[in-house]
Amino acid sequence: MRSGRLAAIAATVLITAACTAPGGVAGISTSPPRSTPDASIPAEGTPSASSSGRRAEIDAATLNPTPSPAAPSLKPPPGDDPVRVPPPTLSRFRYVFPVRGCRVSYARKQLVLPKTTIWAGKGCAFVAPVSGVVKEVNARNRWLSSTDRGADREGRFVSIVGADGVLYFGGHLDSVAKGIRPGLRVAAGQALGQIGDSGNARGGGGNLYFAVSWATPSKFWWVRRGMVNPWGYLDAWLNGNPTLSPAQQVGAVRSRLGATPPCQTLCASKPGKKPKRPTPTQTSDPHVVTTG
Repeated sequence: MRSGRLAAIAATVLITAACTAPGGVAGISTSPPRSTPDASIPAEGTPSASSSGRRAEIDAATLNPTPSPAAPSLKPPPGDDPVRVPPPTLSRFRYVFPVRGCRVSYARKQLVLPKTTIWAGKGCAFVAPVSGVVKEVNARNRWLSSTDRGADREGRFVSIVGADGVLYFGGHLDSVAKGIRPGLRVAAGQALGQIGDSGNARGGGGNLYFAVSWATPSKFWWVRRGMVNPWGYLDAWLNGNPTLSPAQQVGAVRSRLGATPPCQTLCASKPGKKPKRPTPTQTSDPHVVTTG
């Protein structure tokens, strides 16, 4: 019995050893051989010396880029001067700026009336903005501050009816050009007077009261003071298009308001002082009466 138990234990030990030992022939290891590293072949995942060098060069170039040489400046080939294209013809009339030979400035917004004040030195020429016929001439400054009559506020003035049917008015003149009279035919650019400060512009410096409207009898003096804002046309005549005409706009306003609309702005004059009536006084001779 005892020998049988020992034999069973020995068999169990042999079976256990056989199951736990690597497979194969006895005496020959079944584990994979260990290879000796070769210095000439880099291990997997390890960069070679040459690749490391290239990576270092790339990193250096990225961190410190070498600026590329500046491109040589290119000069355009020589050519002709640009050709100025003339503005389109907008009407059959040709206009000129109403002040000649002087530096000017003028308002581009309406303050009280639809007109503008063209500032220029005294003595500068007021010229016809378009060919036409002289309508009114006032060579005498009749304005008085005591009465401030509306018809006299612009002092010395000249108006012309242009070939386009528009009335052009220039006031506050220092003088009227020699030979200018009603009915005289004038050309665009012809001198009509010299700029001054007559009328209610007295002491304000040289300026031209410039207005655009239509012709009416003199008693409707408020019409000639201006019915259409003129600065857009002045801009065109000065440095834009000399054929831009106000005729269409003037005609439209005249149709809307009528040929002789009532005065709406700055119409009344100051009440004038009544002259003193003579007062009779008694002298030593009761038959002689003198006035005091």
